[in-house]
Amino acid sequence: MRRFNPTWFKEYKWLEYSKEKDAAYCLYCYLFKPDIGNQAGGETFVTEGFSNWKKKEKFEGHVGAHNSAHNQARQKCEALLNHKQSIITFFDKQSDQQKMIYRTRLNASVDCIRFLQQQGLAFRGHDESKGSSNQGNFRELLRFLATHNEEIDKVVLENAHENHQMIAPYIQKDITNAAASETIDAILKDLGESSFAILVDESCDISIKEQLAIVLRYVDK
Repeated sequence: MRRFNPTWFKEYKWLEYSKEKDAAYCLYCYLFKPDIGNQAGGETFVTEGFSNWKKKEKFEGHVGAHNSAHNQARQKCEALLNHKQSIITFFDKQSDQQKMIYRTRLNASVDCIRFLQQQGLAFRGHDESKGSSNQGNFRELLRFLATHNEEIDKVVLENAHENHQMIAPYIQKDITNAAASETIDAILKDLGESSFAILVDESCDISIKEQLAIVLRYVDK
């Protein structure tokens, strides 16, 4: 009696067999068959199933020429199984690239804020509009940094999305507060379990400009 031969699986990678229906199917065409009519047996290897076991040559007929419906479906299936072409890989690559851009943009803003804090300079200017000749210390410093670093210039100010430039006042305050928290944590870690007190007072210098004085006193046990 003629019957399905399991060795055909090695010869035809696309072959699927239903024991219940005693019929063979094409996995490629089942998933990606283009709508081009009855080429290469039509629905035989997709929905009806092939069971004429004495005519194995029908398998070759189903595969057809290089640009057949079967081979078009095969290419789509192989592309799906190719990890480098998968959607997940694509978004992972996009995600990694966006992370690098975000990190570069954030570091540029942090560097500007650190400089302004160390020098005790104001962040904001009187007129920060695009047409202003002086947009304030923070924006002008960031623009200066961008003109001297091509990688930074690509991702900041006008070269970033308008809602993701990281130059808004509340962003500046968030970064400043984060720096303050890290500084306090570093001091507390250095002090350990020692008793300490922080004294804060204001005084005027010779130019009658108010200065903030901070005195840290602690007793090492």
